[in-house]
Amino acid sequence: MSSDKQYDVVVIGSGPGGYVAAIRAAQLKLKTAIVEAQALGGVCLNVGCIPTKALLHSAELLDEVREGKRFGVMVPEVAFDMGAALKHKDAVVKQMTGGVSMLMKKNKVDVFAGWGSIPARGQVKVKLNAGGEELLAAKNIVLAVGSKPRDLPGMEFDEDRIISSTGALELKEVPKSLLVIGAGAIGVEFASAYRSFGSEVTLVEALPRIVPLEDEDISAELSKVLSKRGISIMTGARLGSVDRSESQIVAKITDDKGQEQTIVAERMLLGIGRTPLTKGIGLEELGLAMDKRGYVEVDGHMRTKVEGIYAIGDCIPTPWLAHVASHEGILAVETIAGLETHPINYDKVPACTYCHPEVASIGLSEAKAKERGYEVKVSKFPFLANGRAATFGERTGFVKLVVDAQYDEILGMHMIGPGVTELIGEGSVALTHEATGESLVHTIHAHPTLHEVIGEAAHGLEGGYIHI
Repeated sequence: MSSDKQYDVVVIGSGPGGYVAAIRAAQLKLKTAIVEAQALGGVCLNVGCIPTKALLHSAELLDEVREGKRFGVMVPEVAFDMGAALKHKDAVVKQMTGGVSMLMKKNKVDVFAGWGSIPARGQVKVKLNAGGEELLAAKNIVLAVGSKPRDLPGMEFDEDRIISSTGALELKEVPKSLLVIGAGAIGVEFASAYRSFGSEVTLVEALPRIVPLEDEDISAELSKVLSKRGISIMTGARLGSVDRSESQIVAKITDDKGQEQTIVAERMLLGIGRTPLTKGIGLEELGLAMDKRGYVEVDGHMRTKVEGIYAIGDCIPTPWLAHVASHEGILAVETIAGLETHPINYDKVPACTYCHPEVASIGLSEAKAKERGYEVKVSKFPFLANGRAATFGERTGFVKLVVDAQYDEILGMHMIGPGVTELIGEGSVALTHEATGESLVHTIHAHPTLHEVIGEAAHGLEGGYIHI
C-alpha cells in the first residue's frame, strides 16, 4: 500500500503530550498529522486529570457547605447528588476536548480518527474508526501513545466491583464502602473525594508511607489529616487474595506486623500505577529499545534508537504527569525542526495531588538531598499562622523549604494545605531561576495571601520566623 499523504511529523496519540507536540510542530511550519483512536485529549482530558479534578471540586464544595455554619452560612439540609456531579464532570470534559479539536483546526493539523501503528520506518498505518485504512508517509514520528491503569493477576478490572481510576469516574452511586489499593496521587485523590461523598474508605499502601514520592514530613502530615477525616490507612501492607461477588469484595491483606486482615467493601479501586500502551503497534519489529515494563527508551531529546522516531509522555520512563508530557512533546518537535534544545531537568518538575488537604512539591526532598551529598538547611512554616488561611478556616499544613547549606540555593519546596497546587508555581520559578533563601526573603509577598507562608519559611532560613 502506497501513500500520497506526506507529512513532516505524524503524532500517534492526542493526549497532553501528543496534541501539544502537534501544535508546536505546526507552529514551526512542519506539515503535521495526529492519529487518535479515542476522543481527542487522551487520558488526561477524558478519563484522568480533568474529570478527576471536576469530581474533587464537587467534594470540596460539599465539605465547605457542611462547614458553612462556622462562617454564618446556614444550609438546613446538605445533600449530594452523584448524578449532577457526573453531569458537571462530563460537561467540563466536553468543553476541554472540543477545545483540542478547535486547536487542531486552527493550526491546520490533519486529524485521523483510528488506531495507529508503524509497519516500517517512515510509515504510519491508521486503521480508521469509520472503516478502511490510511497509510501516512512520515519523515518523523512522535509516539505519544500513553498508558492505561494497571491491574493485578486475578484482580482484573470489571469496573463494577474492582474498578480502575476510569471506572471511579463513572460510578452512578456513592459506594457505602471503598477499599483503595495504592496511596499515590491517584489513590489518595479518590480516597479523599469518596470520603467526602460519604463512603467508608480504607486506603492501603505497600510502602511504609502514603504518597511515598513526597517528602516524609508531607506524608506524615497527610496521613494524620486523612485519618482525622475518618479514612482508615494501612501502610507497609500487602494485598493477598480478593474474592468478588455481585454485592461486595472480600480482600485478604497482610498488615505491617505480618497479621492477615480481612477487609470487606462494596467496591475496590486499584490505583497501583499505569502500564504503557506500547504493545501491538510495531515497536518490537522496528527494533526500538524498551525496558521489561514496556517503556520506550529515549535520550535527553526524546529520540529513540530508531532514526526519525521519538517518544514522549506515559510511554517512556519519566513521571506520569500531563505537564511533563507537554514539555517532552515540545522538546521532541523542536529537535526535529533543528532548533537548539536542552534536556529536561526532571528534578525541577512540579507535582500536585488534589486531595483535601492538597499536596504539592518541586525539587528534592530532604532525604533525597542528603542522599546526593548535600548539607541541607530546612525550614517549615505552618498555615496555622497565616491570616488568609484563617479567613478560609483552613489552617492545616505547612510549607517546607530544603536548601543547600553551602550556597543557599533552594533545592526543594514541599507543601500541604490550602491552595498549594497553585502556590507551587512560585516554587517552579524559584528552582528554575536558581533562587536562594536570601532572595526569597527579599521577595515581597502580598498581604493577606497564602503565598506569605513561603516568605515566612524563607525568613526561618535566614534569621528567624516573623509570625511564630
